[in-house]
Amino acid sequence: MARTSAVRKPAKPDEAAAAPPRARGPRKLSEASLQARAERAAKTREELMAAAARLVGEVGYRDASIQRITAACGVAAGTFYLYFPSRQALFDELLPHFGLQMLDYVRRRIGQEERFFEAEELGFKAVYEYLSDNPWFWRVLNEAEVEAPAAWARHHEAVHDRYIKFLRRAKARGELKHYSASELATLADLLIAARDYVYRTHLTVAGPSGGSIPKSVVQTYRRFIESGLANG
Repeated sequence: MARTSAVRKPAKPDEAAAAPPRARGPRKLSEASLQARAERAAKTREELMAAAARLVGEVGYRDASIQRITAACGVAAGTFYLYFPSRQALFDELLPHFGLQMLDYVRRRIGQEERFFEAEELGFKAVYEYLSDNPWFWRVLNEAEVEAPAAWARHHEAVHDRYIKFLRRAKARGELKHYSASELATLADLLIAARDYVYRTHLTVAGPSGGSIPKSVVQTYRRFIESGLANG
Protein backbone atom coordinates (compact mmCIF):
# COMPACT_ATOMS: atom_id res chain seq x y z
CA MET A 1 0.00 0.00 0.00
CA ALA A 2 1.45 3.29 -1.05
CA ARG A 3 2.36 5.80 1.68
CA THR A 4 0.76 9.16 1.22
CA SER A 5 2.33 12.35 2.52
CA ALA A 6 0.29 14.56 4.80
CA VAL A 7 -0.99 17.70 3.23
CA ARG A 8 0.13 20.74 5.23
CA LYS A 9 -2.65 23.15 5.86
CA PRO A 10 -1.90 26.83 5.40
CA ALA A 11 -1.25 28.71 8.65
CA LYS A 12 -4.00 30.86 9.91
CA PRO A 13 -3.37 34.55 9.87
CA ASP A 14 -2.91 34.72 13.61
CA GLU A 15 -0.44 31.86 13.49
CA ALA A 16 1.79 33.47 10.85
CA ALA A 17 5.13 34.72 12.11
CA ALA A 18 4.97 38.38 12.93
CA ALA A 19 7.11 40.63 10.72
CA PRO A 20 10.32 41.74 12.48
CA PRO A 21 10.19 45.32 13.71
CA ARG A 22 11.77 47.85 11.40
CA ALA A 23 15.21 48.89 12.56
CA ARG A 24 15.46 52.56 13.37
CA GLY A 25 18.71 54.45 12.86
CA PRO A 26 20.05 56.98 15.34
CA ARG A 27 18.04 60.15 15.47
CA LYS A 28 19.78 62.93 13.59
CA LEU A 29 20.24 66.07 15.64
CA SER A 30 19.33 69.39 14.17
CA GLU A 31 21.98 71.96 13.37
CA ALA A 32 20.75 74.04 16.29
CA SER A 33 21.12 71.08 18.69
CA LEU A 34 24.60 70.28 17.41
CA GLN A 35 25.61 73.91 17.80
CA ALA A 36 24.24 74.05 21.35
CA ARG A 37 26.06 70.83 22.26
CA ALA A 38 29.35 72.16 20.83
CA GLU A 39 28.94 75.42 22.74
CA ARG A 40 28.31 73.57 26.02
CA ALA A 41 31.39 71.41 25.45
CA ALA A 42 33.55 74.44 24.66
CA LYS A 43 32.24 76.22 27.76
CA THR A 44 33.00 73.26 30.01
CA ARG A 45 36.48 72.91 28.53
CA GLU A 46 37.18 76.60 29.09
CA GLU A 47 35.88 76.38 32.67
CA LEU A 48 38.18 73.42 33.38
CA MET A 49 41.16 75.38 32.06
CA ALA A 50 40.23 78.47 34.06
CA ALA A 51 39.81 76.42 37.23
CA ALA A 52 43.17 74.73 36.63
CA ALA A 53 44.91 78.07 36.01
CA ARG A 54 43.57 79.57 39.23
CA LEU A 55 44.49 76.43 41.16
CA VAL A 56 48.03 76.38 39.77
CA GLY A 57 48.33 80.03 40.73
CA GLU A 58 47.34 79.09 44.27
CA VAL A 59 49.10 75.77 44.92
CA GLY A 60 51.40 75.19 41.94
CA TYR A 61 51.31 72.58 39.18
CA ARG A 62 52.31 69.65 41.35
CA ASP A 63 49.47 70.04 43.84
CA ALA A 64 46.82 70.85 41.22
CA SER A 65 45.25 67.38 41.03
CA ILE A 66 42.42 66.37 38.72
CA GLN A 67 40.15 65.97 41.74
CA ARG A 68 40.87 69.52 42.91
CA ILE A 69 40.49 70.95 39.41
CA THR A 70 37.12 69.31 38.79
CA ALA A 71 35.91 70.20 42.29
CA ALA A 72 36.82 73.84 41.67
CA CYS A 73 35.01 73.65 38.33
CA GLY A 74 31.94 71.99 39.84
CA VAL A 75 31.95 68.88 37.62
CA ALA A 76 32.47 65.17 38.24
CA ALA A 77 36.04 63.89 38.14
CA GLY A 78 35.22 61.64 35.19
CA THR A 79 34.13 64.64 33.14
CA PHE A 80 37.76 65.74 32.99
CA TYR A 81 38.66 62.87 30.64
CA LEU A 82 36.04 63.91 28.11
CA TYR A 83 38.22 66.94 27.39
CA PHE A 84 41.80 66.00 28.31
CA PRO A 85 43.48 62.58 28.23
CA SER A 86 45.65 63.40 31.25
CA ARG A 87 46.53 66.12 33.73
CA GLN A 88 49.75 66.83 31.84
CA ALA A 89 47.80 67.28 28.61
CA LEU A 90 45.82 70.02 30.34
CA PHE A 91 48.98 71.62 31.74
CA ASP A 92 50.49 71.64 28.25
CA GLU A 93 47.56 73.79 27.08
CA LEU A 94 47.32 76.24 29.98
CA LEU A 95 50.14 78.68 29.31
CA PRO A 96 49.75 78.87 25.50
CA HIS A 97 45.99 79.36 25.88
CA PHE A 98 46.07 82.13 28.46
CA GLY A 99 49.26 83.54 26.99
CA LEU A 100 47.40 84.24 23.75
CA GLN A 101 44.61 85.75 25.83
CA MET A 102 47.16 88.12 27.38
CA LEU A 103 48.65 89.01 23.98
CA ASP A 104 45.19 89.76 22.61
CA TYR A 105 44.54 92.03 25.58
CA VAL A 106 47.78 93.89 24.87
CA ARG A 107 46.90 94.22 21.18
CA ARG A 108 43.53 95.75 22.05
CA ARG A 109 45.14 98.19 24.50
CA ILE A 110 47.65 99.33 21.90
CA GLY A 111 44.85 99.78 19.37
CA GLN A 112 45.80 101.67 16.23
CA GLU A 113 48.94 103.25 17.68
CA GLU A 114 51.81 102.61 15.24
CA ARG A 115 54.60 104.82 16.61
CA PHE A 116 57.14 102.50 18.15
CA PHE A 117 57.86 104.18 21.50
CA GLU A 118 54.21 105.07 22.14
CA ALA A 119 53.07 101.53 21.30
CA GLU A 120 55.87 100.01 23.40
CA GLU A 121 54.83 102.08 26.40
CA LEU A 122 51.19 101.08 25.98
CA GLY A 123 52.17 97.43 25.70
CA PHE A 124 54.44 97.69 28.74
CA LYS A 125 51.56 99.00 30.84
CA ALA A 126 49.03 96.57 29.35
CA VAL A 127 50.99 93.46 30.30
CA TYR A 128 51.32 94.77 33.86
CA GLU A 129 47.57 95.37 33.97
CA TYR A 130 46.83 91.85 32.78
CA LEU A 131 49.21 90.31 35.33
CA SER A 132 47.78 92.46 38.10
CA ASP A 133 44.20 91.51 37.20
CA ASN A 134 45.11 87.81 36.79
CA PRO A 135 47.69 87.10 39.51
CA TRP A 136 47.50 83.33 38.91
CA PHE A 137 49.15 83.83 35.50
CA TRP A 138 52.53 84.63 37.02
CA ARG A 139 52.89 81.19 38.64
CA VAL A 140 51.42 79.43 35.60
CA LEU A 141 54.16 81.11 33.57
CA ASN A 142 57.13 80.74 35.90
CA GLU A 143 56.61 77.10 36.90
CA ALA A 144 55.84 76.00 33.35
CA GLU A 145 59.50 75.90 32.35
CA VAL A 146 59.90 72.88 34.67
CA GLU A 147 56.39 71.44 34.99
CA ALA A 148 55.15 72.02 31.42
CA PRO A 149 58.23 72.70 29.24
CA ALA A 150 56.39 72.16 25.96
CA ALA A 151 53.84 74.80 26.97
CA TRP A 152 56.58 77.18 28.07
CA ALA A 153 58.37 76.81 24.74
CA ARG A 154 55.17 77.46 22.75
CA HIS A 155 54.39 80.55 24.81
CA HIS A 156 57.90 81.95 24.56
CA GLU A 157 57.89 81.40 20.79
CA ALA A 158 54.55 83.20 20.43
CA VAL A 159 55.71 86.20 22.50
CA HIS A 160 59.07 86.35 20.74
CA ASP A 161 57.58 86.09 17.24
CA ARG A 162 55.07 88.87 17.92
CA TYR A 163 57.79 91.11 19.31
CA ILE A 164 60.00 90.58 16.26
CA LYS A 165 57.10 91.41 13.93
CA PHE A 166 56.45 94.56 15.96
CA LEU A 167 60.11 95.58 15.64
CA ARG A 168 60.13 94.83 11.92
CA ARG A 169 57.12 97.07 11.34
CA ALA A 170 58.83 99.86 13.28
CA LYS A 171 62.01 99.49 11.23
CA ALA A 172 60.02 99.47 7.97
CA ARG A 173 58.54 102.86 8.99
CA GLY A 174 62.03 104.30 9.44
CA GLU A 175 62.33 103.78 13.20
CA LEU A 176 65.13 101.76 14.82
CA LYS A 177 67.36 102.90 11.99
CA HIS A 178 70.54 102.24 13.97
CA TYR A 179 69.81 98.50 14.11
CA SER A 180 69.99 95.96 11.31
CA ALA A 181 67.27 93.43 10.57
CA SER A 182 69.54 90.66 11.88
CA GLU A 183 69.66 92.35 15.30
CA LEU A 184 65.90 92.52 15.86
CA ALA A 185 65.62 89.06 17.43
CA THR A 186 68.24 90.01 20.04
CA LEU A 187 66.46 93.31 20.69
CA ALA A 188 63.25 91.34 21.28
CA ASP A 189 65.06 89.15 23.83
CA LEU A 190 66.44 92.19 25.64
CA LEU A 191 63.10 93.98 25.84
CA ILE A 192 61.26 90.84 27.00
CA ALA A 193 63.88 90.26 29.72
CA ALA A 194 63.77 93.88 30.88
CA ARG A 195 59.99 93.79 31.15
CA ASP A 196 60.03 90.46 32.96
CA TYR A 197 62.22 91.73 35.79
CA VAL A 198 60.25 94.96 36.15
CA TYR A 199 57.01 92.97 36.44
CA ARG A 200 58.63 90.53 38.85
CA THR A 201 59.77 93.36 41.14
CA HIS A 202 56.49 95.25 41.21
CA LEU A 203 54.09 92.30 41.24
CA THR A 204 55.81 89.76 43.46
CA VAL A 205 58.19 91.80 45.61
CA ALA A 206 56.71 95.27 46.01
CA GLY A 207 53.18 93.98 45.45
CA PRO A 208 50.62 95.15 42.86
CA SER A 209 49.77 98.84 42.85
CA GLY A 210 46.07 98.96 42.12
CA GLY A 211 46.21 97.35 38.70
CA SER A 212 48.48 99.94 37.10
CA ILE A 213 52.25 100.22 37.12
CA PRO A 214 53.72 103.27 38.93
CA LYS A 215 54.20 106.26 36.63
CA SER A 216 57.82 106.64 37.68
CA VAL A 217 58.54 103.10 36.49
CA VAL A 218 56.88 103.78 33.14
CA GLN A 219 58.88 106.99 32.72
CA THR A 220 62.16 105.23 33.49
CA TYR A 221 61.38 102.40 31.08
CA ARG A 222 60.46 104.90 28.36
CA ARG A 223 63.76 106.80 28.85
CA PHE A 224 65.65 103.51 28.80
CA ILE A 225 64.25 102.32 25.47
CA GLU A 226 64.45 105.75 23.86
CA SER A 227 68.09 106.16 24.86
CA GLY A 228 69.04 102.68 23.76
CA LEU A 229 66.93 102.26 20.63
CA ALA A 230 66.66 105.76 19.20
CA ASN A 231 70.35 106.56 19.61
CA GLY A 232 71.90 103.10 19.57
